[in-house]
Amino acid sequence: MNFSLKTYLNSYSETTTLAFFRLAFGFMMFFSLIRFASYNWIEEFYIKPQFHFTYYGFGWVKPIGNYIYLIFIIAGIAALFVAIGYKYRMAIITFFLSFTYIELIDKTTYLNHYYFVSIISFVLIFLPANASFSIDAFRNSKISFQRIPKWTIDILKLLLGIVYFYAGLAKLNSDWLFSAMPLKIWLPNNSNLPIIGSLLNENWVHYAFSWTGMIYDLSIVFLLLYKRTRIFAFIMVIIFHVLTRILFPIGVFPYIMIISTLIFFDANFHKKCLAYFSKLFSINANLFENEKTKIQDYTFKNKLKITFISLFIAFQLLFPFRYFLYKDELFWTEEGFRFSWRVMIMEKAGYTQFIVKDKINKKEIRINNSHFLTTFQEKQMSFQPDFILEYAHYLCDYYKKQGIQNPEVYVESYVALNGRLSQKYIDPKINLANEYESFQPKNWILPFNDEIIGF
Repeated sequence: MNFSLKTYLNSYSETTTLAFFRLAFGFMMFFSLIRFASYNWIEEFYIKPQFHFTYYGFGWVKPIGNYIYLIFIIAGIAALFVAIGYKYRMAIITFFLSFTYIELIDKTTYLNHYYFVSIISFVLIFLPANASFSIDAFRNSKISFQRIPKWTIDILKLLLGIVYFYAGLAKLNSDWLFSAMPLKIWLPNNSNLPIIGSLLNENWVHYAFSWTGMIYDLSIVFLLLYKRTRIFAFIMVIIFHVLTRILFPIGVFPYIMIISTLIFFDANFHKKCLAYFSKLFSINANLFENEKTKIQDYTFKNKLKITFISLFIAFQLLFPFRYFLYKDELFWTEEGFRFSWRVMIMEKAGYTQFIVKDKINKKEIRINNSHFLTTFQEKQMSFQPDFILEYAHYLCDYYKKQGIQNPEVYVESYVALNGRLSQKYIDPKINLANEYESFQPKNWILPFNDEIIGF
């Protein structure tokens, strides 16, 4: 077994695959940041709010007002430098830090594909993605070589595999498979679409989409790995993600997944892509190559890097299953929901009224959330318990500054999950000002009055 592992770790692949991925990833991120800015979302999500919802343990990440534009510019330049392979190591570190900082400012904007970008950019720090077809390789022959360790490509395939397969596992639940929820709610909203619109009201279509989506997520990686089914699988990737983009407003995620999936093709395909790119921009690809092959011994430095990456992968494999540590319904409490590749499998809507009480003066203030939150923040807060708790503490601190000693914060909250009738969500007798975020179960969430079976 040890010999087999050592043999694998010392096996090599063409550099063109990783070079192509670097080029595609860098340009995708560059244009994604431009797109984000063009919709005025920097102002809307990071400057306009007077209060930002933070991730547990990352409350120290603070907004910086208009300077956030500078962070976006830095991230964009870094992404462009990653794409062309200029000062690659510094560029990818800068991109990872700046992009992740932006995402940590406010969890209201959390999306699975933002997390995916942070993970990929972090792993790319440790990979020789500038070994070919890069300005670095052109300027420094010492880092230019034709072959790289095979694991440096396989690790990216594995990360993509985790996203797909875990998304498929998440769909193995009774709501998705046996009630076609939440697609039964979402699909009819697109009934005005040409050709397929009339079908989206049909019950059988809702179930067909649910089951097909589950099968697709669980099988697509294996089909991509097998050469005989790869072309068919990639066609399915395109159809699936283009259809997803048409039906749902999920930004650039479908395009990121389509382009990233190309890493499953062999090196000859990536050579042709780079050759086409070279021809398109009149670049002589031979400038980036020499006759040197990279022979790396199984050194201590290599062992250290591989050990660290292995621990990181182990974390990515295990962390999504942390919800098993909680006894209550995951979709209801959302304890362990984020960062687990549960992509678009739940529809929740809520109404949350906050009441601040001044026990000394016998005063009661019913909060108008729009005075403190943007419309989008209020919507996200209304059904996510950690948002509700953090906002309660914000209100407590705010009214302390207004002269109320030890204000108490109570909530009247109702939430509807996957088409069910709404039910009371937060215990209205609990003073949330005395409750604190932790990894412990949130006992102030009222029990779910139904059962969802599955992952």
